[in-house]
Amino acid sequence: ILKHVNCFPPSTMKILTITLLTLILAASAFSQNNLKVGAPAPAFSGVTLDGSDFDLNQLRGSVVVITFWSTRCEICHVEFPKLNRLIKGYDGKKVVFLSLTTENEEKVEAYLKKNPLETQILPNSFGILLQYADRDKNGNLDMGYPSYYVVNETGNIEFRSSGYDKTPALNSALTRLLSK
Repeated sequence: ILKHVNCFPPSTMKILTITLLTLILAASAFSQNNLKVGAPAPAFSGVTLDGSDFDLNQLRGSVVVITFWSTRCEICHVEFPKLNRLIKGYDGKKVVFLSLTTENEEKVEAYLKKNPLETQILPNSFGILLQYADRDKNGNLDMGYPSYYVVNETGNIEFRSSGYDKTPALNSALTRLLSK
C-alpha cells in the first residue's frame, strides 16, 4: 500500500496532507467546545412555555441571563428559590432571565406547580444546549446543572458558572455589568 502513496503528484499530496490536518484540528476543536467569557453567545430562537416566540438576537441592548436546568436536578430544586429572589431584585432593569431545559412542556409544567420559577422558560431546548455545552476529549457533553451564562448588551458572554450556590457570583456579575 505504501508504494501507491507516491503515485500522487506532490501538489495532490500537499492538499491531502493539509486537508487531513485540518480535519484532525477541527475534530479536536469540536470535541472541546468551551465557550469562553468574552466570546459571542451562540444565537438561538425558540418558543417559550407560554407559547411566545423568542430570539436571543432581539434582546441586544439588554443583559440576558441564561440558565440550563432539569426537573431531575437536585441542585436546581435548592437553587431556584434563590434565583427567584435574585430575579425580583432586577425587576424593572434591562435584564432578561431565561431558563432552558431539554424536557418537554408537560414535564416542565408539572414540575413548576411545586417548584415555581420566575423566568421565561424554553422547553425542548436540546439543540441550544448543544451550542452551549462543553465537550470532553471524547466529544461527550459536559454541562453541570444549573448552568448560568450572562450575555451582555452586545451579545458576548460576560459570565458563566454552574453548580451549587452560584447565585451570589451571578448577582455580582450582574451588578458589575449594569454599573458600567
